[in-house]
Amino acid sequence: MVLVEQIYTSCLSQASYYIESGGEAAVIDPSRETNHFIEKAKKSNSEIKFIFQTHFHADFVSGHLTLSRKTKSPIVYGPNADPKYDAIIASDGDIFEIGKIKIKVIHTPGHTLESTSFLLIDKNNNQHSIFTGDTLFLGDVGIPDVAQRYKGVSKEDLAGLLYDSINNKIKPLDDNITVYPGHGAGSACGKSMMKETVDSLSNQKIVNYSLNGKLKKEEFVQELTHNLPDPPAYFPSNVKLNQEGYSDLDQIIEKSLKKIDPLNFKELINDDSIVLLDTRKTDQFIKCHLKDSIYIGLDGRFAPWVGEVLKDINTPIVIICELNREKEAITRLSRIGFDNCLGYISFDNSTNLELFHDTNSLDSIDPEIFIKNNSDSKILDVRSKTEYNNGSLKNAINIPLNKIDADLSFSKDEKLQLFCAGGYRSVIACSILLKNGYSNLINVEKGYSGIKKLIN
Repeated sequence: MVLVEQIYTSCLSQASYYIESGGEAAVIDPSRETNHFIEKAKKSNSEIKFIFQTHFHADFVSGHLTLSRKTKSPIVYGPNADPKYDAIIASDGDIFEIGKIKIKVIHTPGHTLESTSFLLIDKNNNQHSIFTGDTLFLGDVGIPDVAQRYKGVSKEDLAGLLYDSINNKIKPLDDNITVYPGHGAGSACGKSMMKETVDSLSNQKIVNYSLNGKLKKEEFVQELTHNLPDPPAYFPSNVKLNQEGYSDLDQIIEKSLKKIDPLNFKELINDDSIVLLDTRKTDQFIKCHLKDSIYIGLDGRFAPWVGEVLKDINTPIVIICELNREKEAITRLSRIGFDNCLGYISFDNSTNLELFHDTNSLDSIDPEIFIKNNSDSKILDVRSKTEYNNGSLKNAINIPLNKIDADLSFSKDEKLQLFCAGGYRSVIACSILLKNGYSNLINVEKGYSGIKKLIN
């Protein structure tokens, strides 16, 4: 019998895999927090024998190096990988034995040149499942050229390679095998993934446009490369960390877990490069926050928006968080390589923010009031272009959140009302505008979903 467990990090829409058979184990694309993999193996008295990497990840920092150091297990990549540390660079078709099962290397370039899928073969020599990384998603494929620029290889060339990989390497596999992808819906590594994170290959051959035979290669290339979104600015830095190395998460937490008192804070605040990152709930930020702080709440898609908004992983950060959530904030920052945390300020309801710095608040109204009074100001829809095109207010100006700091073309005292889908991104956008000197901002609570209920 073989155990396959998916460990899903919902904030990043990222899947790692733990495989166990006959007292031996393997991990595929481990998250940066590695202790749970080690604990799983220890609990069943198994030895982690291999750590498989499908490619150099761009959207998160993998835990492969830390896990290898702690377990003495080798890291395995497919062809074309060039890590700056010791690793096994496998050839297409190589077999690795784990207990009573085998893992077969299937080179599937296209998302990146080194992208590799891993086929699990059970003790009876039957195909069991395939771990596709960012090559094949459920209902989708990995977009080419994410955060990597291959000299002489265009996004069209990569898309062509991806078509061949999927149709020549994955499609001929047994219909009844399980597909375990590297990401689910919400990841920036694909365009429109299904919300499910596990499926059969037979169903994907029906619902996935890359497998159902409806598109010829040229049509597939055109479909995949049309309107490709720009990769988030932090992606290249994550690729570099995964390829060259990084500090263990335990070291980052130890370095960063420093409580900052008001006196220390007043010394730090003189450095304009430091970002005050408020991670509390939206209503807490709206009611009262430290002046010039950027809001990105832990209860939303925290890490991806930190990457989109702050961009540079070396940004010095002071975390503002709810009591006892400081370690969570540091950990989630480190998932995408933002390791330069100088410390934290934690608050409960009795904490006086004014002891630290000047405070501010944000005007926030419910959708009903907004609908009655939306004619005397500019209205900004900070959702994505796709969301906007699928329905918005006809008098709304679309400036996606990840573009808001590049499109600050309004008068600083002009009245601006902002909404998103549910009220999370609009507060982030307001915090950015407040930091840039905009003073007459109104957040629309519940976002377009709340507005739509009243206008339909």
